[in-house]
Amino acid sequence: MVLENRWLRETYVDLLIEYAKQDERLVIVEADLMKAAGTTRFGETFPERTINCGVQEANMIGVAAGMSAMGKVPFTHTFTPFSTRRVCDQVTLSVAYAGLNVKIMGSDPGVTAELNGGTHMSMEDVAIMRNIPDMIIYEPVDSAQLKKIFPQILEHYGPVYIRLLRRNAVQIFDDNTEFKLGKGIVIKEGKDVTILASGIMVAEALKAAQTLSAKGIDAEIINIHTIKPLDEELVLQSARKTGAVVTAENHSILNGLGGAVAEYLSENYPVPVQRVGVKDTFGEVGFTDFLKEKYGLTEKEIVLAAEKAIAMKR
Repeated sequence: MVLENRWLRETYVDLLIEYAKQDERLVIVEADLMKAAGTTRFGETFPERTINCGVQEANMIGVAAGMSAMGKVPFTHTFTPFSTRRVCDQVTLSVAYAGLNVKIMGSDPGVTAELNGGTHMSMEDVAIMRNIPDMIIYEPVDSAQLKKIFPQILEHYGPVYIRLLRRNAVQIFDDNTEFKLGKGIVIKEGKDVTILASGIMVAEALKAAQTLSAKGIDAEIINIHTIKPLDEELVLQSARKTGAVVTAENHSILNGLGGAVAEYLSENYPVPVQRVGVKDTFGEVGFTDFLKEKYGLTEKEIVLAAEKAIAMKR
């Protein structure tokens, strides 16, 4: 595992430009954060397909909905709290209820908001979007995964929420790996405990697997990149094999990946489930490594959760 040599946002903008050249329907609608997203490059390439609504996030969603109704495929962007909680009603009614085709990018999820602090640090964005019917929630791990999934997002008709780390991601996959929207991927097979991880927590899960291996515990590591719809078939298959499950996410443990997995397994195949994530609290100013330690988003917490789940199984 190594840091990618370029920010994930650069790959995102590259993809926007590449597919906009092929599909004239693709447009971007921004809320005065084009510099933060790196989409100024798109604006320079396609000025007539770039709309900056200013700091008017609700209006941005309304404009995107109108453009979708006219046959365009709009990609919106602002920071995660403003892409979700600030515009919840517009996304729910103007986009999802209306059956429109808007792609909503929220950048710097969870603790990766860093120095923007608690006001910009959304621990509940997945929870909000999970409750909106027909919404797909996707969180890429690295550039390789984003490249393979992006055209599938473009081809899918309906609202998609993209939870995107702007900065350098830890490279987990190579460019030859295949991914499917809505389907998780087994990174490492194991027999004693299942660890389901998303986003920046995939790297922590892989480190935890090494620590657990030294203790004689064989962990199965699965990347759940599409949080909604949950890959129920894969979750069930792995839970049946290991009998114990841990979820790890850069989000509140309430109504995110952990909530989705716990809900599904409690109704279909009850096994011990331990959730690693933010414990129902607000964020604060700090660098990512400091915040991961403060909020328990670390390899250590995953190891402890795995040991607890296994003990409950026994």
